[in-house]
Amino acid sequence: MKQLISDLKQALDRNQPVIYTALVETRGSTPQKAGAAMLVYPDGSQSGTLGGGCVEADVKRQALKLFQGGERQLLTFQLDSDYGWDDGLICGGRMTMLVDPIHPDSDTSFYRRLIEQFEKGEGLTEAIVIDADREVLGESQATDRYLFDHEDQLIATSGTGVATETVTQNLRSVRSRPRPYVAEGISYLTYLQRCKLVIVGAGHVGEKVAELAADVDFDLCIVDDREEYCNAERFPRAQELVVGEFAEALPKLEIDHNTLCLIVTRGHNHDEEALYHLVQTEASYVGLIGSKRKIKLIFEDLLQQGISTEKLERVYAPIGFDIGSQTVPEIAVSVVAELIAHRNLGAVPAKYRARNPLSDLPTQETM
Repeated sequence: MKQLISDLKQALDRNQPVIYTALVETRGSTPQKAGAAMLVYPDGSQSGTLGGGCVEADVKRQALKLFQGGERQLLTFQLDSDYGWDDGLICGGRMTMLVDPIHPDSDTSFYRRLIEQFEKGEGLTEAIVIDADREVLGESQATDRYLFDHEDQLIATSGTGVATETVTQNLRSVRSRPRPYVAEGISYLTYLQRCKLVIVGAGHVGEKVAELAADVDFDLCIVDDREEYCNAERFPRAQELVVGEFAEALPKLEIDHNTLCLIVTRGHNHDEEALYHLVQTEASYVGLIGSKRKIKLIFEDLLQQGISTEKLERVYAPIGFDIGSQTVPEIAVSVVAELIAHRNLGAVPAKYRARNPLSDLPTQETM
């Protein structure tokens, strides 16, 4: 979504015609879920995706017609055997799309506010009327749009704006991390607050994790004591690069509850030093790579140094979902999957979380 928003901003700044499309409701089995978005350009090129296949191609065909002066509309696709046989897209579900042409003379204030709020990274919710026949919506029209900031305050509307009270009544705070949902004929598309991912260790695993994490919209801070590893060439999408001794660099980082920390340094001592500092921060996630034996030894040392059992209990170690990872790319996939789960769900489900080696250690009273 981050790249699509950037592309949308560029199109608006250039006064370039473009069609904004978004998946606003799904029912049953579908290749993509609500919140997916795509830009369509006059030459038929695109940015983003609605899931690919015949539906995306059909949306694009419909969108291209609107460059000649069409208006915003909703398109619904039933993914049955009659529709998707040729492409093998027999999901049996239903997808509803918003298709909105932005012409050179269009009022772009709604999109400007959306871009501004998204770039702040604080989270937002867009509400779109998809069933204007509901009594509670009064004189509202299908495709009316409402934009709420991270504090659930209305900051922009597009359309009649007459259903504001009903929209607000069904609004779930974006801070509670809701997934996109539909209520009273209104689709609510939620964009969660962006999370900072601190990767301590700029080696092969750190590099690959950073690449995948950037793809799924984490803001990256890379920390290492070697400039030849921690640099813009290896981490071109990092927002922050910190080169310095871990003991000096880590205490200076800005880390809050919206920060996730990953320790993947090149050695046992550096891992332990990093964990010593990061486990005492407000980070919502602290993960440590390594074997259970190594992690157990590090935990034993930190207990001796006065780090409490409660703090070590919240450490994710070993990190990553158990998918039988062997190679660096496989390890990175398993780790980023865990990071996504923590960000989107608020915590990694217990059935997927690795057993913390702390339970294998003697209690501090018996040591």
